[in-house]
Amino acid sequence: MTELLPLDRPPFPVEHELEGWELLWARLETATARPESIAELRSEAGLIARERFAADGLASHPVIAELRRLFRAAGTDPTRYRPSSEALLRRLLKGDELPAISPLVDLNNCLSARLGVPCCVMEERALEPPFVLRAGAPGEEYESLKGPFRLEGRPLLVDARGPCDAPITGSDRVKVTGATVRAWLVGYLPASAVRAETAAAELHDLLDAAPVARCELVAASR
Repeated sequence: MTELLPLDRPPFPVEHELEGWELLWARLETATARPESIAELRSEAGLIARERFAADGLASHPVIAELRRLFRAAGTDPTRYRPSSEALLRRLLKGDELPAISPLVDLNNCLSARLGVPCCVMEERALEPPFVLRAGAPGEEYESLKGPFRLEGRPLLVDARGPCDAPITGSDRVKVTGATVRAWLVGYLPASAVRAETAAAELHDLLDAAPVARCELVAASR
């Protein structure tokens, strides 16, 4: 694995109203990688996830247990609204493979599977700093990638335009497309269970294996 190096703060304000979280921020510029290398990346990430999370049962794994605790602290029942990473891991542990969606989304899903934490990748042009990590307010909702989604009591990332991501299901407003040139990948880390430096090293390892993007900056907020 890549050597662990200290991380700077993001180049914009990020306020954390929810305790116990650390956010990994990576600014990516799209690049071209062989489809075969991306397929191998997905396959390997699935194997690694099964090795790391299958031994003692998913719910008892320290990363998953801490994510569930943080969801409850924000006001969400994590057995009803699961962290996106837990939903992904459950499919992998049943024998499913990571689907081929697009290079940046595949990279994002590989990182989520290897770390066991929710990750999102967002179109840079759709974002407007500053950012706040907070719980969703009463009546708050957005159009998610799966349709309308109520945000009250959910862990929520908000920019100057409003809610932009929840670590359950992403926002349609910030989704990456074939026209995306630059994007921000954000990892929602339970600070007591996953170090940002470790997450950054995992990301660099993935990009070394399949350079689907150039990583221009990696930072952390807490």
